[in-house]
Amino acid sequence: MSSGQVDSTEIRLLTHYSDMLMLERGLSAATLSAYDSDLRQFALWLRSENQTLLSVNRSDVLGYLALLLERRISPRSAARKLSAIKRFYAWLLRERRVDADPTLLVEAPKIGRSLPKTLSEDDVQRLLAAPDVQSTLGLRDRAMLEVLYGCGLRVSEIVGLTVDSVNLGEGVVRVWGKGSKERLVPMGEPSCDWIRRYSRSARPDLMKTPTESLFLSSRGQAMTRQTFWHRVKHYGKIIELKMDLSPHVLRHAFATHLVNHDADLRVVQLLLGHSDLSTTQIYTHVARERMKTLHQEHHPRG
Repeated sequence: MSSGQVDSTEIRLLTHYSDMLMLERGLSAATLSAYDSDLRQFALWLRSENQTLLSVNRSDVLGYLALLLERRISPRSAARKLSAIKRFYAWLLRERRVDADPTLLVEAPKIGRSLPKTLSEDDVQRLLAAPDVQSTLGLRDRAMLEVLYGCGLRVSEIVGLTVDSVNLGEGVVRVWGKGSKERLVPMGEPSCDWIRRYSRSARPDLMKTPTESLFLSSRGQAMTRQTFWHRVKHYGKIIELKMDLSPHVLRHAFATHLVNHDADLRVVQLLLGHSDLSTTQIYTHVARERMKTLHQEHHPRG
């Protein structure tokens, strides 16, 4: 749905709101884009119902939510869209652009708590060994995979690393996470060793012009999220994984394996850069599910 279909007054209102989110909350471009898309879709639907963003009432919100579910949109996606709308009207209320919040008594659809996909420790070892480290790109990919799994980084965090953000002497990496929050993450010796090898043997061959980016594409530019995502999927196919592999699966594996080896949950929270411990607690469920599976497979009474 194009922005031209939304009333110009509402476009200005949504733009003002987006600017506020960017300045006050430091949200990523992807998150801002998702919020904007969800709100514009809501505004377009309201227009078809002869309503506007500033005249909406609770029954309108309920009607829109019902429409989403009728269109077979998943409860999780519908809940995300409703969350964007709720945030927007909370802001409008603070700004005194509306007299009441029409979303106040609207509950999100019930969604089950899905467990994140993860890898066994054996699968991770096979994946790390998949790149051909005799080649320039293979050595780069091995170093990236080692850091991704060894530090539990988000894909946006690893492609955003600079040369100065890595301290091999101290064995730490400085990461800028969600909301532009900085954290220091320890690196194990394998990660440090592969970064040294990459920096010494592969990065100079990839670098066309001076750049501070640590991991470079074949064109000498900073690796993009999309390129690295495709590289990870490529290696997943090489080792014939039966699951759809992504960089985030390795982040989940990092956290799950720490919990499996009795790491303190608050330490895992700090390493992952989670602002809320409840987000990290999902990995205790993953560990329990893993224990159940092992019990069923190997115990005579399983």
